[in-house]
Amino acid sequence: MFYDEAEITVVAGRGGDGVVSFRRESMVPRGGPDGGNGGRGGDVILIVDRHRNTLLPFRYQRRFVAPDGKPGRGKNQTGRSGKPLYVKVPPGTVVRDASTNAVIADLVAQGQQAIVARGGRGGRGNAMFATPNNQAPQMAENGSPGETRDLILTLKLIADIGLVGMPNAGKSTLLAALTAAKPKIADYPFTTLQPNLGVAEIDATRTVVLADIPGLIEGASRGAGLGIEFLKHIERTRVLIHLIDGLSEDPLRDYETIQKELAAFGHGLIDKPQVLAMTKMDLPDAQAAYELYCKNNPTSPLRDAMPISAASGKNARALLEQAMRILDELPPLPDETPVALQELTPTESEMGFTITREGGGFRIHSPMVLRRVETTRWDLDEATQRFQRFLERSGITAELEARGVKPGDTIYIGEYELEWGE
Repeated sequence: MFYDEAEITVVAGRGGDGVVSFRRESMVPRGGPDGGNGGRGGDVILIVDRHRNTLLPFRYQRRFVAPDGKPGRGKNQTGRSGKPLYVKVPPGTVVRDASTNAVIADLVAQGQQAIVARGGRGGRGNAMFATPNNQAPQMAENGSPGETRDLILTLKLIADIGLVGMPNAGKSTLLAALTAAKPKIADYPFTTLQPNLGVAEIDATRTVVLADIPGLIEGASRGAGLGIEFLKHIERTRVLIHLIDGLSEDPLRDYETIQKELAAFGHGLIDKPQVLAMTKMDLPDAQAAYELYCKNNPTSPLRDAMPISAASGKNARALLEQAMRILDELPPLPDETPVALQELTPTESEMGFTITREGGGFRIHSPMVLRRVETTRWDLDEATQRFQRFLERSGITAELEARGVKPGDTIYIGEYELEWGE
């Protein structure tokens, strides 16, 4: 089965917690704090594997979680960082953020990588909080959570030459004749229900990739038939071989239908160079159609179509060579590079806050405050006092008091519930 779109969730590892520790050695009566920092959480990284050609594995596994960082230890030992989690994808995978639909990365080359979720920062140990006024801090931080993202993966085939045409125009037969591909072939429309790739050998040092795109019908760009699911695969091809069925009742109308659908879909498909060919020239009726629509009709848009028979091999190689000449004249493709993800640094909007009533208490809406809550060690008095000072400096305490907060009220921050004290 060909599976060309998937939705997955990626969760980067949480940072390890910092620890409270003091140097305890003989002959060192006041060793001081030596609690180490936690290790960074593991990233989730997508990596291109050329041996994969479908997104089918993501039908069975949709959630990917990277390892957490390890907690720090005494003697200023930093915890081990979580190993990155590599998720293999086929070449041609476009990665979008499910919430914004923004493109995160366009992965086309073997080994190309994109970090799609960054691990959380490790919490600081008490050695980091020592000051001249507090030389023995009972203070440390929890590690911060890693990023969580819902992603949409879309596979667009990467091929040098794409074969397009109406159903049963002979695309699969031509692909089989030119390459080692073995697509399903039969004499009825819509034999091909998924794109097929084949590699044709040009000479001893060069090969070319061909894609057999399933047959289009009128209205494909609006969702009719199979076309809407597969038109996107033509985007990656550089040259199109447009096959006209020599046994069609109206070859000219077939040609115009395909041209109209390519133009309606957009994305520059209609601007791609095309090589025309009329197929099934081993049959008398197809030969007669070629005489009528191509050879003896200088005003027809099919006048330059090459007569071919994939079944007998007539002109099949010549058609490929003509497409190759056009391909060689095209400028090289620009380098594809992944779009850089934003680092987990506060933006101006994240630094603000809003407060709303909720139940018998108040809810604070603020990414900045949520991060502080997540990293605060509530089992340590100094950490709790530090968080209270943060609320005062940020103006949240004054705002809550202005709204009438009372001791015992519940303060909601994300999934956390805190009790307002005296």
